[in-house]
Amino acid sequence: MTANAALSQDHALADLGNDIRQLRKVRGITLQQLAQATGKSVGFLSQVERNLTRPSVAALQDISEALSVHIGWFFPEDPAGSPEEREYIVRGQNRRRLTYSELSGTEYLGLHDSLLSANLNGNLALGLSRYEPGASTGDDSYDHDGEEAGLVLSGTLELTIDGRRYVLNAGDSFSFNSQLRHRYANPSATDETVVVWANTPITLRK
Repeated sequence: MTANAALSQDHALADLGNDIRQLRKVRGITLQQLAQATGKSVGFLSQVERNLTRPSVAALQDISEALSVHIGWFFPEDPAGSPEEREYIVRGQNRRRLTYSELSGTEYLGLHDSLLSANLNGNLALGLSRYEPGASTGDDSYDHDGEEAGLVLSGTLELTIDGRRYVLNAGDSFSFNSQLRHRYANPSATDETVVVWANTPITLRK
C-alpha cells in the first residue's frame, strides 16, 4: 500500500462513524432500529458512530445493508484522492452509490443512484440517477417531505406528479413539492436515461 493510499484509508476510517450517523439520520432510523436490523447492540453501534470502535468488515456489511448502501459508500475508490477534499469535493470515481435489490421483480430493478454531494450534512442533496431501459421507481407513486428538482442529461424520463404524466427529454428540467405523489420511469426499451437531481431536506431512496 502506498503512502497516499494509507493516508486515504486512515482518513476514511476516521470519518466512518460520522458517515454512518449521517446516513442513519437521513434514513430516519434510530439506533435501536439499526441494532435490530443488524443484530448488533445499541452500545456497539453507538461506539462505532463515535469512532470509539471500528467495526469488522462483516459488521460494516450488515450496517451497509441495513442503510441500503453499498459498503463502498464509506470508502473512496481512488486511493490517490486527496483526503483534504473529502468535506467539499467529490471526484467522479469517488461517488457514493446507493444500492437496490437486483432480484427480478423488485421495484428498483435497473435503477442506480449515486451521491454527488460531498456529505449528508446540511439540508441539500445532489445526486445522479441512471435508469436502465424500462426501469422505474416502482409501480406506485410515493411522497415525502421537501422539494426536489432535476435535469435530464440523456434519454427520456417519464415523470408522474399528482396523477399527471410528463415526458421529458435531454435538456428538460423539473421541480415540484415532494409531498405531491410522484413516480419516475424510463419508458424506453433500448436507451438508458440519466438524470441529475437535488432535494431538500435530504431524502435518499431506500
